[in-house]
Amino acid sequence: MLHSTKRIITTHTGSLPRPAKVVEQLLAEKKGDADRSAFNLAVREAVSDVIDKQRSAGIDIVNDGEQGRTDYTVHVVDRLTGFEGTSTPPLGHGEPEFPELAELLKQFASPFQHRPACSGPVAWKDFAAAEADIARAKAGMVKAGVEEYFMTSPSPGQIARYLKNHHYKTDEEYLFALADVMKREYKAIIDAGFILQADCPDLAMSYALYPGISVPDYRKIIAMNVEALNHAVKDLPADRMRMHVCWGSTLGPHHGDIPIKDIVDIVLKAKPTAVSFPGANPRHGHEWKVWKDVKLPDGKAIIPGVIDSTSNFVEHPELVADRIVQYAGAVGRENVIAGVDCGFGTFAGRVQVDTKIVWMKLASLAEGARLASKQLWN
Repeated sequence: MLHSTKRIITTHTGSLPRPAKVVEQLLAEKKGDADRSAFNLAVREAVSDVIDKQRSAGIDIVNDGEQGRTDYTVHVVDRLTGFEGTSTPPLGHGEPEFPELAELLKQFASPFQHRPACSGPVAWKDFAAAEADIARAKAGMVKAGVEEYFMTSPSPGQIARYLKNHHYKTDEEYLFALADVMKREYKAIIDAGFILQADCPDLAMSYALYPGISVPDYRKIIAMNVEALNHAVKDLPADRMRMHVCWGSTLGPHHGDIPIKDIVDIVLKAKPTAVSFPGANPRHGHEWKVWKDVKLPDGKAIIPGVIDSTSNFVEHPELVADRIVQYAGAVGRENVIAGVDCGFGTFAGRVQVDTKIVWMKLASLAEGARLASKQLWN
């Protein structure tokens, strides 16, 4: 994995805006009348385009923008057995406390809301789909001559958060069944030359699932999720993996988010070398100070978000640089990779940030990293 040895390097979180023709193909697939050749062509072209745009913006570690998926988790229901149960939205979904905001946010709803519960044993039924995803992204990277690239895959805990357990005797049994299945995809991603990014929003977002839960009890829950992730990746090299933790990419108030100081020690017990997390949004922008008191394990790096993925404001490069320098002062410049709070295209069909502005924000990220590097390596 690349580290910031001579300058601050840049990356992002995973999802990027999908062109309309890709969303149309995903909708057709959802209805069961997709033209596979048209789908593959649209996604292949979108992957090539999104790689070029990342590089033009100055991003160092790039990906396929999750162009061929409806979101970062639910695609697994088409690849795994066991998901024929009733579809229910995740608990904590929406903003019932704020009815005016809830009404406003309806315009950002994704058309892809099918989240079936687990109703039977989990196993692979279409690993070829995962292989096709990997091969398509790999071809785009090779064609563009990219040095380092990553690919996202949901953690066992995230799948369990999204797709409820109606089959296994305990949630722990379900969690580790998912770990045993998903390890095949994790290995395939790394074997293809990618950095694996395990998407682990469950470690922070799941706090909303348990109203009134004490912090110690919540820590026990996410400790088991980390244990399941480590079980799934136990045979994989730590320096070929990173993970993303977040509180969600919604436009809500986030006043109920659990502070990072209450979970950071558990997060750092996960095997992946680097940890990505939001650090730019108004609820968590102050938490860079937490890292001054954290003993970063040897070899670990952090990927703080230094631009907000939910706002149409384009951050000034000097603000981006200031944020990077703050984190570098806390953990060391070589241990910081500049990133983004969350995905810009978390759900297909949901547009919170104008596509053109996304690329402006990423260019500002790269310029901010350049300015920070001048300060840190002066």
